[in-house]
Amino acid sequence: MKTIEIQPLTREAFAPFGDVIETDGAPNFPINAGKCTRYHDLAKIETAGEKARPMISLLRGEPYPLPLKLGMVERHPLGSQAFIPLTDYPFLVVVAEETPDGPAEPIAFRTAPGQGVNIGRNVWHGILTPLDGISDFAVVDRGGEGVNLEEHFYDQPFLVR
Repeated sequence: MKTIEIQPLTREAFAPFGDVIETDGAPNFPINAGKCTRYHDLAKIETAGEKARPMISLLRGEPYPLPLKLGMVERHPLGSQAFIPLTDYPFLVVVAEETPDGPAEPIAFRTAPGQGVNIGRNVWHGILTPLDGISDFAVVDRGGEGVNLEEHFYDQPFLVR
């Protein structure tokens, strides 16, 4: 089984797959008579297809232990998916580039407190994988008609650590 080493999540490293949602270094300006700071336009929300619309959901996930055996990735051809943590626990973000034969070898990132991600439309990625504790997330993704899920099972699983 091939091992994938987890790396820290940065805007630069994650750029081919979507957006890192965080306040550090984000465009911002004061609102509400200067009593609030708006961190503005942090992710590109994508929706396509019949009766497409953005939707907001809340998720509560149980933590996964590391190392993690990874055998499957998925993608959403009709919309992006943003995961915004509501707790301080990190989570694992697994993504893979597209090749002519399907998804490439995965890349794994560990979030820092306060970091979320927006996974771009049609980008291969792992399932939501909280670490260290039960975690709540706000999710912004696509609602509407049509099939918006494809799964790929690797011939051999990877060990993510």
